[in-house]
Amino acid sequence: MKKSKQVVLIPYTPRPVQKIIHAALQTHRFCVLVTHRQLGKTVCAVNHLIKMANRNFRQYPRYFYVAPFLKQAKLIAWDYLKRYTRSIPQVKVLETELCVQFPNGARIWVCGADNPDALRGTYADGVVLDEYAQIKPDVFTQIIRPMLLSRKGWAVFMGTPKGQNAFFELFNQAQKKALAEPSVWWVGVFRADESGVISPEELERLRADTPELIFRQEYLCDFAASAEDILIPIDCVLQACQREISTDQLRYAPKVMGVDPARFGADRSVIFCRQGCRAFAPLVFTKLDNMTLAARVASEIERFHPDAVFVDAGCGGGVIDRLRQLGYRNIIEVPFGASASRPEQYVNKRAEMWHDLAYWIKTQGVLPDLPDLKADLCQVRYDYDALGRLRLEGKEKLKERTGKSPDLADALALTFAAAVQAKTHNSHVVEFARSEYDVV
Repeated sequence: MKKSKQVVLIPYTPRPVQKIIHAALQTHRFCVLVTHRQLGKTVCAVNHLIKMANRNFRQYPRYFYVAPFLKQAKLIAWDYLKRYTRSIPQVKVLETELCVQFPNGARIWVCGADNPDALRGTYADGVVLDEYAQIKPDVFTQIIRPMLLSRKGWAVFMGTPKGQNAFFELFNQAQKKALAEPSVWWVGVFRADESGVISPEELERLRADTPELIFRQEYLCDFAASAEDILIPIDCVLQACQREISTDQLRYAPKVMGVDPARFGADRSVIFCRQGCRAFAPLVFTKLDNMTLAARVASEIERFHPDAVFVDAGCGGGVIDRLRQLGYRNIIEVPFGASASRPEQYVNKRAEMWHDLAYWIKTQGVLPDLPDLKADLCQVRYDYDALGRLRLEGKEKLKERTGKSPDLADALALTFAAAVQAKTHNSHVVEFARSEYDVV
């Protein structure tokens, strides 16, 4: 027997900007929503969950609202969920489970990403991930995304910018996907000076009372607002990705290769080739032992014929020894923590290489347009020590802050370990056919 659909009025009147958002959420499977503070994104998302759950007559529909922490999710969304479902007949509120059950059998759970394993093994018709900048990316890729498979479920990623982190990278990727699949992906950016939620007078008061960086970030949705201590600003990276260069400009330029071995674990092994002011798309590997990586480096040497190959000595001792054993004489080991060539300016070799990389990007560098590379380059922070020398944020601290090591950027930085002179027979330009970096 076919179930009849009952019209239910929810005590919620969306603002004009929320109506725009609802229309997009209704028609797209994956949505990325970047909003200013006090726009009402959580209320908007909770009511979208309620609407979709109430209209779903499949067997046992399941929906989830996920915030970075369970306590935060309960504080932000749980009261909204109960308030806006109160008028729906026969709704059951399960306080201990933080779950609301609808007459059609659909359920909405309020969860925290601090215990993502609690979600394993189930399915979802739809998921909202709120304050995504504070949620580790693998929560979606490893747990939430598989939950959506059996039902072809949808997902909403939303939040306010907090620098150039995983949310910023998702924002960049989503813009490209929205161009490729406009009926599947949607990206919305709603600034306080455009949304109409905050009056111009009140917004000016906020501007006067709020530190500039915070105002730009939280009310103008500026991902680069907190980048004053970022060594390489995203604007410079984007410009380098858009630069064009003719092959004639590269003729006679030295060819250099940077190799950043990682061995096993979550970090990536990377081979990066650069000729003069042009960097080529890198080769990226995961869980590769040193001997296998050395074989791949040797293959790239035969293809690229570099004038110098710089290898990170931290995890690359085996790679260096094997390449030298194979007869390659231009292998140079580079300890990132060693003294800089200009010790009066830089705390160590890593800071010196990264600074030279930053100067190259800002002045002449041509970069491959790769999301992971752009994210890596814009993560590293810097300051100065008591002697006024440039010092970079430690790799372990960076990894703790961002969830990953900037392996692609480190490999590119290695190509600036020392000045290299081109061999006379290297007057030709090597063109790679890779349009995207390879992940093995």
